Amino acid sequence: MIVLENIRKSFNGVEVLKSISATFQPGKVNMIIGASGSGKSVLMKCMVGIIEPNSGAIYYDEQNFIAIDKNAKKTIRQQIGMLFQGSALFDSMTVENNILFPLRMFRKNMPRDEMMQKINASLKDVGLEGANKKFAGELSGGMKKRVGIARAIILNPKYLYVDEPNSGLDPLTSLKIDDLIVELTQKYNTTTIVNTHDMNSVMEIGDYILFIHKGEKCWEGDKKSILTTDNETLNQFVFSSVFMKNFRDQSNP
Repeated sequence: MIVLENIRKSFNGVEVLKSISATFQPGKVNMIIGASGSGKSVLMKCMVGIIEPNSGAIYYDEQNFIAIDKNAKKTIRQQIGMLFQGSALFDSMTVENNILFPLRMFRKNMPRDEMMQKINASLKDVGLEGANKKFAGELSGGMKKRVGIARAIILNPKYLYVDEPNSGLDPLTSLKIDDLIVELTQKYNTTTIVNTHDMNSVMEIGDYILFIHKGEKCWEGDKKSILTTDNETLNQFVFSSVFMKNFRDQSNP
């Protein structure tokens, strides 16, 4: 579980995050949504330690990530998996070596045979058995996302961060990636945080949804309650397209 308490962050005197509090549960797909510039990316960077907030607390289970010492932070970081928006694979490396990268960094003393077992297990989890020797540059967008997920879960993380997982993907591939995120979240009971603006994903897999507007928590709920909320700001964001308006109307006849 991850708990945020009154997270604030300013840049050059401009407050980007305004006292954000939220609770993200394990075994659930937790989503952060909002328009571009709303602060959702800054919030995620604060949570993984790339940016330090000006005030507030970020609890990983019982530990305040902001207040603990360097060694304790390192331990938590080793429990975090991250899928970057562009997958961030090394195109000149094989799939196997891309997935091997975190093991070489954090499990240097692990026997090679054990590393290979973990790599093959991760590839099986994401439906890419036998793709070890393919080069990242040869893969489709959807396959790159799957390899990125395999790399993110290779250390069996307690916490999984996913940044815009469906960016640049076709609708069918997006659905498959969504299903994979749900499957892995439930299988490993991870606390999964998805930063997205893809409302199809929100409506399909959003167990908990945090909506940020101009740096403030504007709404929180799940994929069912988002259809019936009277929050005007959220409705303007979610139902700005004809498709989503029709979806809401059909769901609430």
